[in-house]
Amino acid sequence: MQKKHIEIDGIKIGPDYKPYIIAELSANHNGSIDKALKSIEVAAECGVDAIKIQSYSPDTMTIDCNRSDFQINGGLWDGYQLYDLYKWAQTPFEWHQQLFDKAKELGITLFSSPFDESAVDLLENLGAPAYKIASFELTDLPLIKYVAKTGKPMIMSTGMANLDEISEAIKTARENGCNELVILHCISAYPAPAEESNLATIKDMAERFNVITGLSDHTLGTAVSVASIALGASLIEKHFTLDRNDDGPDSTFSLEPEELKTLVSETNIVHQAIGSAGYDRKVVEKDNIKFRRSLYFVENLKKGDIISKNNMKRIRPGFGLAPKYFEDILGKSVTDNISRGTPVSWALINTDESK
Repeated sequence: MQKKHIEIDGIKIGPDYKPYIIAELSANHNGSIDKALKSIEVAAECGVDAIKIQSYSPDTMTIDCNRSDFQINGGLWDGYQLYDLYKWAQTPFEWHQQLFDKAKELGITLFSSPFDESAVDLLENLGAPAYKIASFELTDLPLIKYVAKTGKPMIMSTGMANLDEISEAIKTARENGCNELVILHCISAYPAPAEESNLATIKDMAERFNVITGLSDHTLGTAVSVASIALGASLIEKHFTLDRNDDGPDSTFSLEPEELKTLVSETNIVHQAIGSAGYDRKVVEKDNIKFRRSLYFVENLKKGDIISKNNMKRIRPGFGLAPKYFEDILGKSVTDNISRGTPVSWALINTDESK
């Protein structure tokens, strides 16, 4: 049976709860701790549930080597050597204490994606409440095992991974102590084309792996994230920047503050709108029943007159008999004098007459 929810910092995450929204700061601080701290403040003001950073150094990600293997060709970071890209994009380890302190001061959850064991150790010392495994690290099973052994909730992105790789990552996490797990559907393209999002995968993963699911969204705008809630996503992760014109490593596909506010608001609205399947009349519909069509006498009639298509019509409002009785009533006589605009009722019809 699928787990109903997990908890991070006391906030429940699952299909029965409002969407959990994570603002991914990533490298959008552009090397400035002041901008990183300001970003945490603004994201909190936007109403997100958590802010996520990334914990690595260029030396824990790769080596400083100019061989062709270590060069990026094409895409958003075309021409960069891997080492130089990570040197630019890193959130230095020495910032972490200050960032966690800032989040605590604001009463907002902050956690991180560690990229090696040294980052996990740092985050454990800082009291990180959860861990995120990035898509590119989903096949790093030793890292997943190390994180799972902390016993903290884990969120894993599945970009680029095939079914076997996802299954193996989940199995590794579960077998090593992770009891609270969220799996994020993800397309690892920057930005990702909306038409390749395949959001139907979210529900399939939930059923196939018996997990809570969500979306790590790299598309432009908020439409895909909002749509994912209707398809079963319980958690949304979206990159965030104070200003896309800052030209940071991830700024082009990140949300600005007003867009982040919209994401929080609209995902909540969609979640509320899903409700449950049912056909009972809703409370908010009650007052509008009177505007349905019903049967009315549209001419003055005397007792004994015959009802015809000329003196009875199907019109609004809805205080008369339902339109389905129209043919049954035609040809019968009225039991009393009737004035134009009187709703048709059984008391006014000789029901024992044959048509």
